[in-house]
Amino acid sequence: MILKHASDVPAVPMTKPGFSGMQARFLLTADDGCPRYAMRLMEIAPGGCTSFHNHKEEHEMYFFEGEGLLIAGKTGSEHPVRAGDALLLMPCELHQIRNTGKGMLKMICTVPLFPGKTGKETSPCE
Repeated sequence: MILKHASDVPAVPMTKPGFSGMQARFLLTADDGCPRYAMRLMEIAPGGCTSFHNHKEEHEMYFFEGEGLLIAGKTGSEHPVRAGDALLLMPCELHQIRNTGKGMLKMICTVPLFPGKTGKETSPCE
C-alpha cells in the first residue's frame, strides 16, 4: 500500500513549449510501483494553459476546483469545464486545457503506464 498527501509531493512546473502557469504533482507513478496507471494532480493558474497536444495515452480527468475551457479535436471545439466534471480523452485526441477563472483550476489526471514509461511523461502520436 502507498498513502501520500498531495502537499507532500513537490509541484513540478511544466515548461514545455505552449504550457503556461501550470504545474504537476506526480502523486502515484511507476517510481512508486504502480503497475498500470499513473495519477497526477494538475494545477493551472488563472490565465494559464496546457499546449494544444496529443499523445498515445488516453486521459481520464476529474476537475475538482475552478473553471476552464477544453479545446478538443482537429476542429478545436470548445467545451467549458468546471469542478465536478469528468473527462475522457481518447488516445491521440488533440486537446488543450485553459484556466478561464479567477482561481486555480485543479484536476486529477490519470494515464496508463506504457512499457518503459513512469507516468511523468507521455508518448507522442506519429
